[in-house]
Amino acid sequence: MTERWKYQIKSGGIWGLSMSAFIVLFKMKEQPIAEQLQYQEFWGKTIIYLIIGIFGLGYFNWKQKVKKDNTLK
Repeated sequence: MTERWKYQIKSGGIWGLSMSAFIVLFKMKEQPIAEQLQYQEFWGKTIIYLIIGIFGLGYFNWKQKVKKDNTLK
């Protein structure tokens, strides 16, 4: 796996999982966590956040990292 993909998965994956965790915490007053984890809607949103994080945010962060590294040289 290339350095780019490792970086994208790491940075975008963390964002995607964080967003899913925040959603669970905000809905905790309405539904218990165990109940939320049983619904397919939660897992669908989690997968969407991971995809957006890895391919969108991860790519943007990678480009910014490359630009920053090139300006330091």
